[in-house]
Amino acid sequence: MTKHVAVLMGGLSAEREISLRSGTACARALEEQGYRVTPVDVSHDVASLLASLKPDVAFNALHGKFGEDGCVQGVLELLRIPYTHSGVLASSAAMNKEVAKVLMAAAGVPVPKGRVVHRLEAAQAHVLPPPYVLKPVSEGSSFGVFIVKADQERPPLELTCADWAHGDLMLAEEFVDGRELTCAVMGERALDVIEILAADGGWYDYHAKYAKGGSKHLLPANLKEKIYQEVQHLAIEAHRALGCRGVSRADFRYDDRPGGTGALVVLEVNTQPGMTETSLVPEMAAFAGFSFGELVKWMVEDASCDR
Repeated sequence: MTKHVAVLMGGLSAEREISLRSGTACARALEEQGYRVTPVDVSHDVASLLASLKPDVAFNALHGKFGEDGCVQGVLELLRIPYTHSGVLASSAAMNKEVAKVLMAAAGVPVPKGRVVHRLEAAQAHVLPPPYVLKPVSEGSSFGVFIVKADQERPPLELTCADWAHGDLMLAEEFVDGRELTCAVMGERALDVIEILAADGGWYDYHAKYAKGGSKHLLPANLKEKIYQEVQHLAIEAHRALGCRGVSRADFRYDDRPGGTGALVVLEVNTQPGMTETSLVPEMAAFAGFSFGELVKWMVEDASCDR
């Protein structure tokens, strides 16, 4: 019997458009792999819709709030529908950047120093010595992220905007200069390491992530063998520390500048990495010998409910 896969996409978060792109690409690839596919643009009626569809598996291509933070995973648990990516607890923990840092640090994974502050407090005066990073505690795709440079006299005024939509709690972290690295975990296997270079020479913001030509990916990253292997090792350790399953992606900063600190830190773990035409995980999987279709097929066959 042909397996029926519901591809969950869209959703209610700020990352809706990216999720639609991910979901559409995955649905097309799964159909080419021989699955019966139903695309589902997720809204508040998702539970009743899935109960009527009765899919064999839910492919979760949602990003951000309600789709990546344990909420839809809880719905799928109640309906006993196996689903891709991480379960309720791991999804919730990874989405909260401060909780994720505590868990990773407890497992010996190096993370940047920092603290949680209210956005209005962060807007009044520097909460850390510049340079530092301000990011929403529970947001993705670089929404609401600011790099406060050493020569900035005050924090960004955007934090006080009446239409601010990224939550009141911000994570203030020391800025780790150097190279942007990322490594995916597929099951219990670390894939190869990519170095990311923003096309404009700046940081890896929303435009660099999703615009065609917005960034350059060096795969494999040009690193000393010991550092390369350490990145892969830490990606697996971070995956395990948060209780992830399936595919995840860990993002790093590595300061190998002359006279730099030599620091290698994990910035965050993405439990549902992007699956668009410019996304990193499909690129790493292809380098490891998996076509896009083979990657999404593996994810469907790996799907389960929390036990």
